[in-house]
Order: sequence, then C-alpha cells, then structure tokens
Amino acid sequence: MVAKDGQTPRERYRAQVRAEIKEHAWEQIAASGAPGMSLNAIAKRMGMSGPALYRYFAGRDELITELIRDAYGSLADAFRAAAASGADLRGLGSALRAWALADPQRYFLVYGTPVPGYHAPDDVTAIAREIMTTLLDAARPAEGPTDGPAEGPDGADPLESHLAQHRQWAAGHPADPAALRRALSFWARLHGVLSLELAGHFTGMGFDPAVLYDAELDRLAHAVP
Repeated sequence: MVAKDGQTPRERYRAQVRAEIKEHAWEQIAASGAPGMSLNAIAKRMGMSGPALYRYFAGRDELITELIRDAYGSLADAFRAAAASGADLRGLGSALRAWALADPQRYFLVYGTPVPGYHAPDDVTAIAREIMTTLLDAARPAEGPTDGPAEGPDGADPLESHLAQHRQWAAGHPADPAALRRALSFWARLHGVLSLELAGHFTGMGFDPAVLYDAELDRLAHAVP
C-alpha cells in the first residue's frame, strides 16, 4: 500500500526512525561535539541494538554526512529565499546570522572545527558551492560611503591581485577579483563575529554582539571593491 505522499508504510517508518536517530545525534553533538557522537549510545537511548541501528545508517560517517547535508541545505534554502526576495549583501548577512542563532550546534558542525578524518561527498560540496555562488552573485559595488581596500606600491590591491590567480574556491564563478575580495571579506569577517558570539567569547564584555555584527555588515555592504 502506498500513501498519498508516495511512501509505503515501511518507507515512512524508516524515515521516522532515521529522523529520530538524527535528533539524538544532535543532542550528543550539543553535549560533547561531533567527535563525541556514538551510534551505540544512540541505539541504547532508543532501545535498539547496535546492529539494528546500522540498518538505518551504515556508520558514523554516514550519519555525520546526513547532518552536514541537512545543515548546509538549510543555509542554502535561507540564502535562496533571501536572494529570491531581492536581498543584497546586507540581506544575505542578516539571513546568515538568523540561521546561525537559530541552531548554534548546526552552525558549528559546518563552520567550526572540522570533524577529524571526515571528507564531505560531492553532493555536500555542491551545496556549499551553491551558498558561495549566491554570495558571489550579491558581491557587487554598493552606493554610499566606502571602506575601500589599501593599495600596494603599484596601485593595485594586493588581495585582489592574489585572488585573481587563486580563485579555485569560487568554483568557476565569473566574478572579477574585486567581487571575489568582497565576498571573501564578507565570509571571513561575519563568520569571525558569529563564531566568537556563539562560542560565548563576548560574554561579560558589556556590549551587544548584534550591534558589532551589524556594524561589520554595514561596512561590507557599503564598501566598493
């Protein structure tokens, strides 16, 4: 028998069990980080044997991959929705912060310390590239006061000159070096603020991290590459 959603009862049950396994995995990650995630502990929590759980995920790496895929996918969805509504660089920055604050553990899984020995499969890498492509599309000159790059002795911006020759991370995007610089600055500076905030490093310093983030975003949004 197939339900209206196209799934058989067996398929629906399998999906429900996999979702529950992922929920317990997130709980473990929140408590002790990705390296502390244990499939056997999850199985015990669910009243299953270890071998039974392995019918749903072949191993720890497959489960981590699924969690990373979900995390990147949710950020890609947020960026996609923002871009579809006409969001500029500032809009993407706001979407990034909202996504990060909604689930810090999800954020740290993909933008924190890399999981030892883990290598993302091609489809996960493709989602990460889509996120960067959306950012590069928005990394165009903006009107208003500028926070322009420093020029080298020959009048060229050193970082732009470097990125013109080292653009593998842009995955073939046709952005010029100035846009590459702007996108990379956006990614590095905003993730720096978010990582410190979510890790609690601003606690007790007496200022609002949201104001710092907004100030960084404002400088980036009004910088002319």
